[in-house]
Amino acid sequence: MPAYNAANTLIDTFNGVMEQGVVDQVIVVDDASRDATADVAEKLSGVIVFRHERNTGYGGNQKTCYRLALQEDADIIIMVHPDFQYTPKLIPPMVAMIATGLYPCVLGSRILGGYALKGGMPVWKYIANRFLTAVENILLEAKLSEYHTGYRAFSRELLERLPLEANSDDFAFDNQVLAEILWLGCTIAEISCPTKYFPEASSINFRRSVRYGFGCLWTALKFRLAKMRMLRSKLFATDREGSGASEAISSRLNDPRTPIP
Repeated sequence: MPAYNAANTLIDTFNGVMEQGVVDQVIVVDDASRDATADVAEKLSGVIVFRHERNTGYGGNQKTCYRLALQEDADIIIMVHPDFQYTPKLIPPMVAMIATGLYPCVLGSRILGGYALKGGMPVWKYIANRFLTAVENILLEAKLSEYHTGYRAFSRELLERLPLEANSDDFAFDNQVLAEILWLGCTIAEISCPTKYFPEASSINFRRSVRYGFGCLWTALKFRLAKMRMLRSKLFATDREGSGASEAISSRLNDPRTPIP
């Protein structure tokens, strides 16, 4: 759980996750919250809590989350926002889709089933989501219903192949991860996910949303140019067989001198 100012919703999210009966370990990384998020997390049974001394951004928070999960020998890693916007009830089917070897990555899609607007997504965000997704599907040669959900499950083998440290520390991180997975030739599965918007749910303002949108388009364009061999990018320099990235991450995890931000 990449957490920032989630003290009011963290307990409900944790309880919902544990009720599913398939999660062995919960990791909460507090990104220098201005509320009692970390204090609340430390009172939850069996939870690993890591505090960032300074705010590293949404992407920077996830980098620490995934690094800690891999250090804990996780086989399947699920990102759930602690703001209780996404239902934890989808964890068992998402886990099953990966555990059976069918898919290395599963997304909880707010668009499938028409849950986005029903759940209260602002109309302008919905329109932006649909536009960005359409353009990205063209440039990335994919057919995802959306690229912007924060509900994701990964196999360990896939995460070890991704150059996560090369990604943005901001919101563009999510989009870059999906582009990198597609670059590797892996299939991304989606499952219809009810969602709800309320004051405590995490969100970004219009200015940052515009910045995020341009970041998504730039990522997709770099993917296309890299595939055409007209551009070199660290995001898409990973060997499609995954050996280089896996060895680099394994080396980083096993090096005791490697700091966790």
